[in-house]
Amino acid sequence: MSGSERCAPAAERRGDQLYGTAAPARFFVLVEQPGAWGRKAVDNWRQEHPSRTALLARTHTAGGRLLLIRRLHREPGDPRRWALVDARPGAETSRWGTFDEDGDLDALDPRHPVGEPSDDPVLLVCTHGRRDACCAQRGWPVAAVLTEAFPGWVWQCSHVGGDRFAANVVILPQGLYYGRLTRERAAGVVERHLDGRVTVDLLRGRSCFVPAVQAAQHFARAELGIDALNTLGPLEVDRRGDGAVAVRLAGDDVEVRVVLAEGTSAPIERLTCGATEATSVRTWAKLELTTATRRSAAGGSEVSRS
Repeated sequence: MSGSERCAPAAERRGDQLYGTAAPARFFVLVEQPGAWGRKAVDNWRQEHPSRTALLARTHTAGGRLLLIRRLHREPGDPRRWALVDARPGAETSRWGTFDEDGDLDALDPRHPVGEPSDDPVLLVCTHGRRDACCAQRGWPVAAVLTEAFPGWVWQCSHVGGDRFAANVVILPQGLYYGRLTRERAAGVVERHLDGRVTVDLLRGRSCFVPAVQAAQHFARAELGIDALNTLGPLEVDRRGDGAVAVRLAGDDVEVRVVLAEGTSAPIERLTCGATEATSVRTWAKLELTTATRRSAAGGSEVSRS
């Protein structure tokens, strides 16, 4: 990457893989923090009060992720809000509450949800410019267009990972990570989500699944034309002795088996705009994809696909 080229356009030029890159999280804890965030937003935030440190520790213990959120427009005097989100398949819920003092956060634990349940999607747009300039430059326009299209659902958020994929959007409660969203495509991705479908070419993965499953789901969706949101759940992940990973997925009427080769890219100079060293990233290649009728159905035979 040249000294003047930002990380997101450089990643597009290289063709960096989007799939298999959603940061792992079974739960999300969202805490409203208006105003500017430092480069290490959550670390700086948690150092200011013991309740914040304790909440972050409980979140990590639960296998969750804590994000700071803020609105594009906020009325003076409005109470700050928090949310506890369960992103596990079959348990997807969002619960909201308000707080005045940091001590109010002592009652929050993602494993023991409290608050008012909501059926509305939560649309998080990473605009963390102090962390990476691409997140601000590409995130702000997407946050603006989504706020106009879906008022009340959209929040700016702190670093979600994958700066080079800006604009990054996370849709909760399912924990779906999307990358390279633009003003032109962002609203369509959300509309498809409301229709129960994913946008395969922009989907980084679902946070509750390990990267190998995220990558296997991508290859299955792309090859078989499956875009239904709630399908292709993992049945088995087998790391073979030859280094390949075999993932078995459950479709609506088929099982899909994807064999993947896990690799590493050549070192990438300045993987993010703020990077000072070259870094390699994990890559995935499809070796084999086969389908079979579900075991509950009689008489089906396995069909191989290249």
